[in-house]
Amino acid sequence: MMECPECHSTHIRKNGKRRGKQNYICAECNRQFLDDYTVRGYSDEVKRDCLKMSVNGMGFRAIERVKGVHHTTVIHWLKQVGENLPDSYAPEQIPEVGELDELETFVGAKKTRSGSRQQ
Repeated sequence: MMECPECHSTHIRKNGKRRGKQNYICAECNRQFLDDYTVRGYSDEVKRDCLKMSVNGMGFRAIERVKGVHHTTVIHWLKQVGENLPDSYAPEQIPEVGELDELETFVGAKKTRSGSRQQ
């Protein structure tokens, strides 16, 4: 006997078709579902491999080509992991000297001397 995946009630009715498959609705909680309801997703091993590749410097699109996981999915996983990390610590003492490596700045404006408004 079929039951609702939400409340496990057996009081269900047919509710049209969706993408060619029979759609059902639970009379108790009004949850709609398909007969062959399964949770889809990637395994934890695939997620772990993709995150390791990203941490080791591999690009998102390169991970997509190697593992077959869309790059936005990998970015989403990375954001989820980042939310679980603790906040950065507050140092007890503020250093007097800071060091900046490989920092380049450009300040200026482009001046055009061509066109009909030359002076």
